[in-house]
Amino acid sequence: MAHRRGNGDGSVYQRASDGRWLGVVVLGYDAEGRPIRKATSARTRTEVMQKLKVLQRQVDDSLPLPDTTMSVAQLLTRWQNDVLRHQVAPSTADNYESIAMHHIAPALGRKKVAKLTAAEVDHLLSTKLDEGLSASTVRRIRAVISQALDQGVRWGIVSRNVATLTRGPRVVRREGRTLSPEDARRLLEALHGHRSEALYTLMLSTGLRRGEALGLKWDDLDLESGVLLVCRQLTREGGQLRTSDTKTLRSRRAVDLPAPLVSILRKHRADQAADRLKLGSAWQETGYVFTTSIGTPFDPRNMYREFQSICISAGLGKWHPHELRHSAASLMLAQGVKLQVVSEVLGHSSIRMTADVYGHVLAPDRRAAANAMGETLWGSQT
Repeated sequence: MAHRRGNGDGSVYQRASDGRWLGVVVLGYDAEGRPIRKATSARTRTEVMQKLKVLQRQVDDSLPLPDTTMSVAQLLTRWQNDVLRHQVAPSTADNYESIAMHHIAPALGRKKVAKLTAAEVDHLLSTKLDEGLSASTVRRIRAVISQALDQGVRWGIVSRNVATLTRGPRVVRREGRTLSPEDARRLLEALHGHRSEALYTLMLSTGLRRGEALGLKWDDLDLESGVLLVCRQLTREGGQLRTSDTKTLRSRRAVDLPAPLVSILRKHRADQAADRLKLGSAWQETGYVFTTSIGTPFDPRNMYREFQSICISAGLGKWHPHELRHSAASLMLAQGVKLQVVSEVLGHSSIRMTADVYGHVLAPDRRAAANAMGETLWGSQT
């Protein structure tokens, strides 16, 4: 006997060779009137009937049927090549590709997308946490899987995104280090006369991101009015220095400069002009405010090493250039600058982000508000 059909159902039968149950649903008909069939199998008749019901429901709703042949690795590659690289900055695409290659593909790459379960995604995330990866990194792993599966749903490769059924680990936000007013002034003293004095003073007093500061061109500065325009960033991507748009739409902004900083920038421009005159044809004109000794863009990697050396010489220990941004925000808030203004100066995507990151600095303001209300409502009793 080749097979045994289920009673009353000619589309479900049991295969004699291995005992598995098979089911067939008709998707439609081709140009010659022949039925187009989709087969599925399971260990039991009940399981195969459940699968057939799902398939039939999708046919009735005119939904595309899942591609049972595509693997997770194949979906990730197709998503990266056909969609992702056209939607995000190259640095972000490189980061997602690295996550897919090193964390997702080794564990789930051979798994068929149509058979991927939420439990398997949860297991991967749990394993990565156990291996010591940070919660933020594990959340990015989940985000990459979810975005790829979202595209898979749009393409009809899979019927649902199982990653949305999982939960990423909770991220505990750590307060970034900031320079105290005394340490900030000590840093400025150490920078006096240094070739990069204008660069680090600018970042400390305005909170510009590293890439935003290095991406500045002289056309972006109006030293007469003391205003600069942030409209691009300089980053290293794929071994090459590249300029690109700012991180977000709100990152594109005008920033007012403190008067002492304007004087430092004027001197920096004069020093750069002297270098250009001295080198002659050896000078490479790029228009950037901050350059190497021959006029080429300042490499972000070299900036880190240089800044750390300056801080150590000043007796401050090891500091990262990005901590100048944290310091600028904290110092502004400590001086009573409104949260909304600080958010605009930093180019944050929302005022809530500023409050989340620097909320601890606002504690004195909250106490002042409470005292003011106490005085207003209860007078001298407070």
